Amino acid sequence: MANKSKFQAIRGTRDLLPPDTALWNRVEQTAHEVFTTYGYGEIRLPIFEATELFARGVGGDTDIVSKEMYSFEDARGDLQEMRHMIGTYVLPAIDENWANAFLKLLRSFQTHLGAAVQSGEVEHNEEARRFYEYFSQGIAHYQLVLSQGIETNKLEIERTFRLLKLAIAGITLGPSVCLRPEATASVCRAYIEHNMQQLPQPVKLYYMGPMFRRERPQKGRYRQFYQIGAEILGGPDAPAIDAELIEMLMNFFDKCGLQGTELSINSIGHAADNCRRGYVAKLREELLRVKDKLGADSQRRIETNPLRVLDSKLEHEQAIIATLPRIADHLCDECKSHYAAVKHELEQRGVIYRENWRLVRGLDYYMRTTFEITAQGLGSQNAVCGGGRYDGLVELLGGPPTKGIGFAIGEDRLILSLQESGKGAPPQGRDVYIAWMGERAYATAIRAAKDLRNAGFRVELPATELKFGKALERASKLGSRFALILGDNEVADGQWTLKTLADGSQQKLTEQALLEYLRSL
Repeated sequence: MANKSKFQAIRGTRDLLPPDTALWNRVEQTAHEVFTTYGYGEIRLPIFEATELFARGVGGDTDIVSKEMYSFEDARGDLQEMRHMIGTYVLPAIDENWANAFLKLLRSFQTHLGAAVQSGEVEHNEEARRFYEYFSQGIAHYQLVLSQGIETNKLEIERTFRLLKLAIAGITLGPSVCLRPEATASVCRAYIEHNMQQLPQPVKLYYMGPMFRRERPQKGRYRQFYQIGAEILGGPDAPAIDAELIEMLMNFFDKCGLQGTELSINSIGHAADNCRRGYVAKLREELLRVKDKLGADSQRRIETNPLRVLDSKLEHEQAIIATLPRIADHLCDECKSHYAAVKHELEQRGVIYRENWRLVRGLDYYMRTTFEITAQGLGSQNAVCGGGRYDGLVELLGGPPTKGIGFAIGEDRLILSLQESGKGAPPQGRDVYIAWMGERAYATAIRAAKDLRNAGFRVELPATELKFGKALERASKLGSRFALILGDNEVADGQWTLKTLADGSQQKLTEQALLEYLRSL
């Protein structure tokens, strides 16, 4: 008998299991606690958004948009199914039954598509109207050809059949949406959509949850990955805002117990003619001189985003990059003053940093302050957080001119670094395992479990009666600290037996004394 196929998690995804999930919960709870002390409120965003949001906000030339997004058509299932049926319809020896069956399928698709256009489920724009007219004309022509005789018009029937299939394959049945590859653009979209510019400024928001990118999985990097992030929108672009955001971030990592963190900062200026735009032009000019010595990705980025070349990790490119112009030498006076003030603010807060002139962010919307935090235990890909200022992003997405700065923490990498440094979650055992025998003892055991759980203890109450030896064996396997033994004698006397499994010692306690004893530990 053949083995049945086994379902497994899709490549680049994985299941998060106990006891690891306890560490994830602790990290996320720490984020809630730290961020709220700085005045941030949590925002929960949709998993999928309009593809255009990221194409416009992140940048159409970035790898994220051009290669890595999970995009799909948000269309009605019946329309997609019929389009698929037409697209896979085969062309056998043409006869009347085949020709009429195909015509019936075309008319059904036409009817359903027309209804979807009228209801607004399919966008009724000029392009859609032209397609619908063209498609209707194609069906009418196909029907006319059939009426003139199948045997004498087989070539025309075949030609029309192929044209209709090609046309239907290219129709858009719904808007393009994608699983979110990052959250900053989503936060800005929410800020605009909900008129948050009417709130006291700046608005401080934080989020956590899964993101999706179709990239090559590697250590600490997955296709479904998790981020914790925060954004400040509105208000001024005061250097103190940048510094306090970074201070909060370092405070969070400290409370998580993350070791070996290193903060790197830089300024990439803004897009004014005498600042970043001039630097990028100079950088492109220098890169073109050494283009033949660069790898394929860097050669492509010379035209799309020269700043990204500075972020290259290829060994043979490092000596070349070291000779390239530096952004610090091209900052305008305003950006120089802003960067100097950010560094001063960090020093006032006791935040240790190092300057890294090659530090750029991979997304188009960043400007001025950029920063990155690395940690131990992650190899060469050791960044756990990146962020920066993006003063023009809200405006780019259709909102009012709005200052903005934020960061995103790679939670997967953060967890991995904590585990590598021995800061992982302890085994998830039970505080108390209740070993009971007899109906009277079972009723008491239910009450005891309820009281102990209400007091915050982790309790295991077996659903079926076990002999005490088997019960104690199971308690040990579950990592229980104590076994509460309840039999007829314990119930009758009101003296419950609490056994410490580590050393085998036991004591008799009343219910109230038991609770007080456990709370005192």
